Amino acid sequence: MYLDHPKISATNSNTEPDRIERLNRVYGYALAVADASGNEEFLGKLSHLHDHKGKLIVVWFSEPTEQDKECFVKAWNSKVGDESTNVGHEVTPPTV
Repeated sequence: MYLDHPKISATNSNTEPDRIERLNRVYGYALAVADASGNEEFLGKLSHLHDHKGKLIVVWFSEPTEQDKECFVKAWNSKVGDESTNVGHEVTPPTV
């Protein structure tokens, strides 16, 4: 069992709580895509997911591969996401 899941946040989540619910669904979708493709390092790279006015921002601990990024593009572009490809990626190494 993996217990160190990424932080999930959204702009205006206090007035639009469905944004957090959507991010949880997108997170699950992206994990399923990564798992189905045998991507075992995917989960350990994730730091944070943030929905900023319809743009998914994925923050990674280490540089994601194109396959890693594609998992979130597929999820965000799906019916459970925003149905767009508006996804950005950032790398913020963990602090010691």
